[in-house]
Amino acid sequence: MKHLPIMMVVALLAPTLANAQSTGSVPDAAATDPVALGWMVGSPPSPDRLIRFEDQSLLRFPQIRWSFSHWRELMPTAEISRGDGPISVLPVALRDDLDAVTFTPMGGAAPMTWEQSLAANYTDGILIMHRGEIVYERYFGALTAQGQHIAHSVTKSFVGTLAAMLIAEGRLDRDALVTQYLPELADSAFADATVGQVLDMTTGLAYTEVYTDPDSDAFHFVRAVGMLPRPPGYSGPTTGYDYLTTLKKAGEHGREFHYKSVNTEVAGWLVSRVSGMSLAEVMSERFWRPMGMERDAYIQVGSNGAGYAAGGLNLQLRDFGRFCEMMRNRGRFNGRQIVPETVVADIVAGGSPAAFVSGGYSTLPGWSYHDQWWVSHNPNGAFMARGVFGQACYADPKAEMTIVRFASGPNAGNALIDPTSLPAYQAISDHLMAASSE
Repeated sequence: MKHLPIMMVVALLAPTLANAQSTGSVPDAAATDPVALGWMVGSPPSPDRLIRFEDQSLLRFPQIRWSFSHWRELMPTAEISRGDGPISVLPVALRDDLDAVTFTPMGGAAPMTWEQSLAANYTDGILIMHRGEIVYERYFGALTAQGQHIAHSVTKSFVGTLAAMLIAEGRLDRDALVTQYLPELADSAFADATVGQVLDMTTGLAYTEVYTDPDSDAFHFVRAVGMLPRPPGYSGPTTGYDYLTTLKKAGEHGREFHYKSVNTEVAGWLVSRVSGMSLAEVMSERFWRPMGMERDAYIQVGSNGAGYAAGGLNLQLRDFGRFCEMMRNRGRFNGRQIVPETVVADIVAGGSPAAFVSGGYSTLPGWSYHDQWWVSHNPNGAFMARGVFGQACYADPKAEMTIVRFASGPNAGNALIDPTSLPAYQAISDHLMAASSE
């Protein structure tokens, strides 16, 4: 569990879910449909259907099947404005042959259909684009086509892309020490870390993300950013920035990849410091306005107003598709070069596969991590943005395909979701390429 993206819900639920899974009693997607269960219905909702921050019911399963589509009703957020420009057109040419596409899950023997995989992963919304057209779009549970869903650690890839753009513009130096821009971290573990090491998560930090251990550093971090209630008499850090200053070094920077979400908080701070704007404002200026997004988005903020860079972005599924398609299309979208082509090319080239091995991702052999993106190095050149509970942007340049997904199941770790996700994505890719060649 120690390599999961930041989400304390694993620790909160681990004993219950472990017991339920061992007895095969975890309710399926149909049985946990948030609309059918009536979460938050009524004025006020009945006590057994009320979801709140104070008792952390927003992070319990199956309540998350509602809360992930209603995050701003439970947490403080800042708007990411799309501005007043026209909405960019997404051509639609829906196909009726994708639900029946089959694949064999990792480690499995029996085939599964694409449609079955959606239920298996408690999908809330999924969209497939091929050659710039929407060919598949479905919504489940509490999510609608107009709704917004929390992207969790997919947020990291948005932040990493922003940082890479600032590097390309010469406003950030990948090889410079973080403290050149953030002197506040001079006495922390990041004092001798470079910007590039932070972006690639090859920093050596005395920091643990073990969600079955309530004493893990991850709990202190999310308590500081305001994702967990603070106990009476609490005197620790009250913002993510304050928490970063307390971290100590362990090991050498630049040698091994270890997924630690505090790196992204540093990256988000760098983006805000160098740009002179909040994360919400930068995302609006760089992505939402020029891309002609369909809806405003929003990002969870702490008590200092700083966006939660490690996992606070909430957005509409189609806008998620726009972003992923833009990255698949080498940074170009809506008739404009949104991200420099050289930046996307560098991201897709990936980081060090040798360093990545240290991360312990058994479902991602041969992959690497670079600028907060996951790079497969497979023959199709696929790369991903990934978030807990199955949030995903999967870009396949060779197949000219992108898949974006929101989900809200009982398993936070993608290692438990990958076996019925990654082979499914590849099967759709193969099917689309085969159909295009006929």
